[in-house]
Amino acid sequence: MAEQATSQQIDELFDSGGEVLPYADESTFERPRQAQRRMSVDMTAPMISRLDGYAEEYGVTRQSLVKIWLAERLNDEDDRRARRAAATG
Repeated sequence: MAEQATSQQIDELFDSGGEVLPYADESTFERPRQAQRRMSVDMTAPMISRLDGYAEEYGVTRQSLVKIWLAERLNDEDDRRARRAAATG
C-alpha cells in the first residue's frame, strides 16, 4: 500500500533525488502494449564508454538511456516539424 503525501511533497522529494516509489500505488501501473522491434547500432568504444558513464550516473541501463534520449530527440524533431509547418502554413 502506498504511503500518504501531498503532490508537492512528492515533487520536492523527487527533485532532491529522493525515493518516490513508496508513494505510488503499483497496482495501477500500466505499460503500453507497443510492439517491440530489435535493432542494432554500431558505435565507437569511446561513445559506449560515455553512454555507460551517463547510464551509471542516472541509475539506468545503457539500453534504457539510449531509448530515453532517442524518444526525447524524436519529440524535439516532431516539435520542429510542427513549428515549420505552422510557419509556412
